[in-house]
Amino acid sequence: MIFSLLSFNPFQPTPGLAFWSLLIFVLFWVVMGKFAFKPIAQALAQRENDIQDAIDQAKKAREEMSNMKSENEKLLAQAREERAKILQEAKEIKAQMIAEARDKAREEANKIVANAMTDIENQKKAAVTEVKNQLGSMAISIAEKVIRKELKGNTEHEQFVNTLVKDLNLN
Repeated sequence: MIFSLLSFNPFQPTPGLAFWSLLIFVLFWVVMGKFAFKPIAQALAQRENDIQDAIDQAKKAREEMSNMKSENEKLLAQAREERAKILQEAKEIKAQMIAEARDKAREEANKIVANAMTDIENQKKAAVTEVKNQLGSMAISIAEKVIRKELKGNTEHEQFVNTLVKDLNLN
């Protein structure tokens, strides 16, 4: 037996040991393939699909962000254009309102000047009329005094004046 132990070499397998080792390895490989490698492969495939989906979603999100950014830029440009239009319209309205106010002020000033001129002319006419009336009254008074002096003592003239006064009363 000692010799039999000396002839045993673990690095030189016997054909039976090799057969059983191979059979156990194949069974182990089949069992592992069915119960371990398949789920691991499926998990890896699922992980690969999840990663690919995440990458696709990230690309889609990046494209949407890019689209949103371009839309935001368009909206900003439109808002700037509208703001510029509104400011321009406000400036035009302001200029128009100022022009209208100036025109109204000129019209009012012209009306005031025209009314003042009319009032001045009316007052001037009234003053001239009053002066004429006073001059007429003075002339009549002077004429009356001159005629009285002339008619004093002349009966013929007094009869003529009385006739004229009667004619005036009849008319």
